[in-house]
Amino acid sequence: MAITAAEVNKLRQQTGAGMMDCKNALVEANGDFEAAIDILRKKGQKIAAKRGENDAKEGLVIAEASSDAKFGVMVTLNCETDFVAKNDGYRSLVQSLVDQALKNRPNSIDELKSLKYDDRLTVDEKITEQIGVIGEKLDLSGYTTITADKVVAYNHPGNQLATLVGLNSDSSVAEDAGRQVAMQVAAMNPLALNKDGVDARTIEREIEIGKDLAIQEGKPAEMAEKIAMGRLNKFFQENTLLSQAFIRDNKMTVEQFLGSTEKGLTIIDFKRFSLS
Repeated sequence: MAITAAEVNKLRQQTGAGMMDCKNALVEANGDFEAAIDILRKKGQKIAAKRGENDAKEGLVIAEASSDAKFGVMVTLNCETDFVAKNDGYRSLVQSLVDQALKNRPNSIDELKSLKYDDRLTVDEKITEQIGVIGEKLDLSGYTTITADKVVAYNHPGNQLATLVGLNSDSSVAEDAGRQVAMQVAAMNPLALNKDGVDARTIEREIEIGKDLAIQEGKPAEMAEKIAMGRLNKFFQENTLLSQAFIRDNKMTVEQFLGSTEKGLTIIDFKRFSLS
């Protein structure tokens, strides 16, 4: 049967598939619009199966806070090539996943995948459909959230790196301070909020390394433990957010910076993800 340009365009608008793919799907489906959508979805599933072993290390990570700034999400969607990651349509796809996460607030990546994307598809099915459209493996590999009195999101230019910080105050001062700390998190990549957040295994490893270094430097064995603990404190200062030197004024720690902007202001949680 004859397929009109309007029908092809309608299918293209709804699925994002190419013009010829849409026309061929409509021809195969004898003009049945829903059947044509299923054909395009199956094409995505076939490509997904074929490319399942491929590396998907490129992509985008986007962090965003809710309109009331009390909830924040970070979503990572991987693809195979930088060319695809830089496409406006791909960015729109990732942003649409962020929008779904902010609207529905799923508790896990599996819950995000199972959300209804639209009246046709779940999020997972939409990604499979887009595999058919784009022709590359796509992987929704990252999803995390923060809830706080004030959540600030920072997206580094290029959307390869993003951070979220949660603060204990919802003031305008807290928002500005939070953005500066979110940039600190992006630049300095702290392991934890404070020393209490560093896992025991990491602490044990740092102590052992500190002891070995002290002995290698010729220090007496009985002093090695004390020297190792001193080095551990330095480790905490360099690798925990609140104890780090503030990058805009290294005479202050991040904790001191926050307190200087608003009494009692602090960070209660942070998240960071980088594709590189």
